[in-house]
Amino acid sequence: MRRIRLTIEYDGTNYAGWQRQENGVTVQQLIEENIQKVTGERVTLHGSGRTDSGVHALGQVAHFDTSARMPAEKFCYALNTGLPEDIRVIDSREVPLSFHARFSAKKKHYRYAINNGPHASALFRNFELHVHRPLDVSAMAQAAKALEGTHDFSAFKAVECKLDAVRTVYRSEISTEGSRIYYDIVGNGFLYNMVRIIVGTLIEIGKGKLSADDMLRILESRDRGQAGPTAPAKGLTLMSVEYPEDGDEG
Repeated sequence: MRRIRLTIEYDGTNYAGWQRQENGVTVQQLIEENIQKVTGERVTLHGSGRTDSGVHALGQVAHFDTSARMPAEKFCYALNTGLPEDIRVIDSREVPLSFHARFSAKKKHYRYAINNGPHASALFRNFELHVHRPLDVSAMAQAAKALEGTHDFSAFKAVECKLDAVRTVYRSEISTEGSRIYYDIVGNGFLYNMVRIIVGTLIEIGKGKLSADDMLRILESRDRGQAGPTAPAKGLTLMSVEYPEDGDEG
């Protein structure tokens, strides 16, 4: 038995998220179906984590086990012939059986994109949130830095999420490119809706509805009701997942 690691890029607009489910077409489902066509085997594809409906990925990582003899580097080409254009396997390689896409992950990098210009983009409408009201980028950047370190992020998780809320954030920063504002966060793991709730809070700070100092207060409160709204999924992209054998990327 061999273990194959895939790196996957997808536009999540038309999918009910990563994880296979009964009420919609998912990225995991389509890739699993194509693996079966290529290998003749029914496999389970293990992802580094779930992405919600509408969330995108440039570097989702997943693995599956197979007895097929196809060279590992050929799987990406074979799978892409059967996948829709908005899903692409950009790398495939054989890894030790001890590798696990989820449990071996060291860091994950997410980026949220905001178009802060007067008009929404026709081309990038599915990949960014349009906020026409000018945002205070300096205040947002100051607030973002308050999240770095190891904290209890209960204030920034969905109410239905029951996981331990202690997480380590290695990088939390705001950058700009023209009228676009990017929020980058690198951590050892994320809670359900955590990044989108953080972004919703940063936008409230950018609008002046909250102050930059409020971010630390909200964090320490551990109260979801103190944080801002959950930002829409479409602005969020899983940029990369780092593993010990990859070296430090974040």
